[in-house]
Order: sequence, then structure tokens, then C-alpha cells
Amino acid sequence: MAIDEIKYSTSTKLLLNSLSLLTLLPLAPFINRFIPPIVAGGFHIDLVVATIISILLVYALRWVFQPLVIPAFLLVCSLLLINKYRDSYTFSNVLNDYKGMVQGNWGTKDSKQLDILSLYPRRVESYRDKTVRGMREKINYQDSVVRNFSVKHSLDYYDEYFYKYGKITRFLSLFRYINHNFKYVLDSRRDEYFATPQETIQNGLGGDCDDHSILMTSCLQSVGARCRIVLIKGHAYPELYCGSKEDFEIMKQAIVTLFPKPIIKELYYHELKGEYWINLDYTARHPGGPYMNDKVYALIEL
Repeated sequence: MAIDEIKYSTSTKLLLNSLSLLTLLPLAPFINRFIPPIVAGGFHIDLVVATIISILLVYALRWVFQPLVIPAFLLVCSLLLINKYRDSYTFSNVLNDYKGMVQGNWGTKDSKQLDILSLYPRRVESYRDKTVRGMREKINYQDSVVRNFSVKHSLDYYDEYFYKYGKITRFLSLFRYINHNFKYVLDSRRDEYFATPQETIQNGLGGDCDDHSILMTSCLQSVGARCRIVLIKGHAYPELYCGSKEDFEIMKQAIVTLFPKPIIKELYYHELKGEYWINLDYTARHPGGPYMNDKVYALIEL
């Protein structure tokens, strides 16, 4: 039977209402981690759904037995405090999840790259030269060294978000590990050398932009991603296939949530005929970082 609130004083009601709100704040983003992304009209509303569920839970608790709000609030605070020392879900995660929702909906702009990929795709796709052939020959996602390396480091980060973003967390974890540990090393001044992904792994993740692109695409493909390499004037970089516009919105939300520092103000991508690709260059601090230039001369589809 519901508790009669008439017997509570104004100050008691105010206290219970305040504690209910404070209990709700961390509960909503935690529940949101177990709700699949919901995109409507370009907006991510899954946190709104999680907030509604949290309100109903807190309201039901108050309606059945109002004083339980106090131990519920203390329990939530205690768990967040304990998790701080277990490197699990804590106060900073609550804040980051809210920031990711706001940033993904209103704070981060989409910046479609306009270049030869968008204007003359046939010209790019039919381009074949020594560089394209050389790099394609070195890509290998079926090798056991590559596969084992990729699986291991796809589990390094963001596992707590797997229920929400699924395979995207594995791709972004692998990207983070490779880009954080990759060291740029020049090729010989006489010849262009393309290292296999096994070589780059075994030499401690050192190489140039070609080696990074071969490594990144091979590793991501070994855990189920679809990738390609874009060649531009003086540089090469890998791109990850996001899917449709709706899939891209989910990828965008995942990136701004999982890469909170510095705040992402713009995400760079290519799009053609409803297919979205996002930049995974080693020069970027997060997926979707700025392109070095738009002078694209070749595209290596894998």
C-alpha cells in the first residue's frame, strides 16, 4: 500500500524530493548503457528513455515506501564511491555520459569532406598504380598474429559500453590502442617500403602513414570491420565504414562519448550514395579528426 505523504512535514518532503532527484541523476545514464541507441530525426533519445525509466523507478519506490529513497540514495553514492577505486562506473562516468548526449546532439558538427571522392567516384575507383597495388598486397587480416593482436586490444577500452554500442566499442578500442602507441618512422629516401601488419606489430608499431594504414585496416577487418585506404597528396589514411545515416549518428554518439577530451566540436567524414566513412588517421586524436588535405588521387577498396 502506498505511503500517505500528509504526515510528512514540508522540510521532510523537500529532503525526500531532493534525494529522489539526486538518486535519479546517476541512475539514468547507468541504465542508458543497457539501452540500444535510439535515433529519431537525427537526435539521440535513448538517454531520455533511460531518464523516464529512472523517474518511474524512483517514483514507484516513493509511492510504495517513501523512506527507502534515503537508503537508495546512500546506496547509489556508495557504489559510485567504491567504483572510483575499482576503475568502474563512477561520478566522472555519469558526467561524461551526460556530456556525450548533449555534445552528440547539439555540440558536434558534421563536416562532410568535399573532394574527388564525392565528385568523381568512378575516376578514383578505377585508378591503379604502383602504390595502390603495393599497399593492397600487404594488407592481411587473416594472419594469426594480426588476429590475436586485434582481439587483445579490442578489449582494452570501453567494455562497459558494449551493451549500448556493441561492436563499435571493439573498433574504437583498437583504434585508440594503435593510435596511442604508433610511432612515426620515415622510409628510405630512395624507395617506398610497405610493411605488412605483422612486421609493424613485431617492430613495436613503428612506421610511416602507409604502414599505419595497412596495420589499421588489417587489424580492424580481422575483428569484423569494413575499411578502406584513401591516398591523398603526400599522405595515406584509413577510413572505417559506418553504414547508413542512422548508423553514422550512432557512431558519432559513441565517438563523442568515448573520446571526451578534448571536446569534439566537429567530426570529419566522407559520404557517397548514403554510405558513410569516418577518418581514422594517426594524425587525429579521435576518430573523425581533420583530414590533412582534400587532394585525393586514389582509393583502395578492401
